[in-house]
Amino acid sequence: MMKKIIGCSFVLAAVLNLAQARTLDEAKAVGSVLVCVNPDALPYSSSKPGPAGFQVELAREIAKGLGLSLSMEWILPRRRANVVNCDLQFDAISDPEKRSKGKHRQSQPYNKSGVILGLAASSAVVSKEAELLQGQRIGVMINSTASEYLGKAGAKLVPYAFQSDMIEDLAKGELYGGAVSTASLSYFVMQNPTSGIQMIDVFNDESGLTWNVAVNIRNTDAAMVEAIDKVLDQLLSNGTLADIYSHYGIKLRKP
Repeated sequence: MMKKIIGCSFVLAAVLNLAQARTLDEAKAVGSVLVCVNPDALPYSSSKPGPAGFQVELAREIAKGLGLSLSMEWILPRRRANVVNCDLQFDAISDPEKRSKGKHRQSQPYNKSGVILGLAASSAVVSKEAELLQGQRIGVMINSTASEYLGKAGAKLVPYAFQSDMIEDLAKGELYGGAVSTASLSYFVMQNPTSGIQMIDVFNDESGLTWNVAVNIRNTDAAMVEAIDKVLDQLLSNGTLADIYSHYGIKLRKP
């Protein structure tokens, strides 16, 4: 009886180890890769019928390029990735030191993301933040880097807790402008082409307002990082990544 129990314990341990595969060889042994994404965060990801989100579409392409099936774990908030022990997370701020150190690593950057200035249809176009006039109502996220940055330009800051509320007020003309994530505003403008919202890239390479994004690869090895980098190179060179972003009105900006 004791031998059976011990034998079952070894089998169970092996199964659990495979279920939490992280290195490339372990992932291939299981035949799949586990991705963590938000269930309700278009254009990034969605578990609902309809558009899946660019993170999900990119995850599918990476899994296909690795020769693996894709498993999805819908998590909220993002930090629950530690609980479900997922392999990949997308749109992590690129950190060169995480490319080759530690168990948790990153792919090469695949896009430049950040904050963009959206202007209401009736607002005069500006080419840089210094042209914003004193007293203009500019929506910002509470305690954000954009709020500090635009405050120096003399704008009247209107703080928001939810980006969707800011975009809605911007579309209604209740704001002169708003500092919004490029992806979210691009998707809104695509869905609402008559909104007249103007997208002005005034922040350029300002620290904290623009950044490169990469894939977080958890509990992995160099072989997995290299394999994912190779797939990303292919997706960038053959136009697949640009096509994925275009489904959501987003223009790919290479790092």
